[in-house]
Amino acid sequence: MKVQTGYLYHIIDEFFDIVNDDSLMTNHERGKKRPTYFTIKEKDILWFIPISSKVDKYQKIVDSKVKRYGFCNSIIIDEFLEKKQAILIQNAFPTLEKYIDHVHIVNGAPAKVPTLLQKRILNNFYSMLKIKENGINLFFTDIDKIKKQMIEELKETVTS
Repeated sequence: MKVQTGYLYHIIDEFFDIVNDDSLMTNHERGKKRPTYFTIKEKDILWFIPISSKVDKYQKIVDSKVKRYGFCNSIIIDEFLEKKQAILIQNAFPTLEKYIDHVHIVNGAPAKVPTLLQKRILNNFYSMLKIKENGINLFFTDIDKIKKQMIEELKETVTS
């Protein structure tokens, strides 16, 4: 499977069992491949950013952050694939291609996020990584621990 930044994918349950991190958004009702994830490909590591249809829930959080800080870069609410969706950058995590179940299909084609929205997601994601490097972690999961675990898996695959 050719994995590309900007497309939406689903992840297999096994990933959540292996990583064993309660802060991750897991597949709903195990076996039903939701949420859908916006994917960023960086060499062998993939970054998955959950997409939620619970816009009202996340709009309240965005409004609260904007009121308090003047902006919110951890959640984006926008319309794509014909409906409003919440892009939960704060819930991003690293994974590997082997944990992808399938690409999300809409109208018979792989679902792709519009280019302008992709740029906004990427800008916010990399901004949050930079903030984390400076000592303020806005991610809900321990992305460093998971990334280290994924890199170890890659090394084991290469050496075996």
